[in-house]
Amino acid sequence: MDSILSSLREKKIIAVIRAESPEAAMEICRACVDGGIVVIEITYSVPRASEVIGEVKKLMGEQIVLGAGTVLDPETAKNAIEAGAEYIVGPNLSISTAKLCNRYAVPYVPGIMTPTEAATALENGMRLVKVFPADVVGPGFIKALKGPLPQIEVIPTGGIKKENIAEWLKAGAFAVGVGGALTKGTPAEITERARELVKIAEE
Repeated sequence: MDSILSSLREKKIIAVIRAESPEAAMEICRACVDGGIVVIEITYSVPRASEVIGEVKKLMGEQIVLGAGTVLDPETAKNAIEAGAEYIVGPNLSISTAKLCNRYAVPYVPGIMTPTEAATALENGMRLVKVFPADVVGPGFIKALKGPLPQIEVIPTGGIKKENIAEWLKAGAFAVGVGGALTKGTPAEITERARELVKIAEE
């Protein structure tokens, strides 16, 4: 579990993949990896997401850190873990999903928007949370949240793009989740965008 979290912190950028078909999701994955983004999150809004996770794991497992996103409940989390997901991300905070992930020693990153939800996450063993949608609160939210809860780590997702990644990382983000600003367009465009984002994160 610790090695997965270390990879998220080190790599900084998580490609959040939503697509209208399994084939499109696979294509976006390849384009992101070609551009140097190796932390991948296949969301359960992708049709047959468990199959996609399994296929990506089989084809690119050695190169990437593979997660499942938009996981709302423990049943979906179990499916994702059995398919090969190494970490689980939700748009919501689900205690039952956290317990399931703890049982399998797989990191669970719940979605939060308030200090109450953040404190509830901490009380139930989750030090890493996703702030979603991040563009609603802005980078200042991290400092404000860490005032009373200094032990919490935050991954902002939603509205993250080339123009604001540096600001979020400087504000203390553990990593950032990038969706549409990275994954829309042709494979060549996605690869080029991925290279740009990796360069910004490294700088």
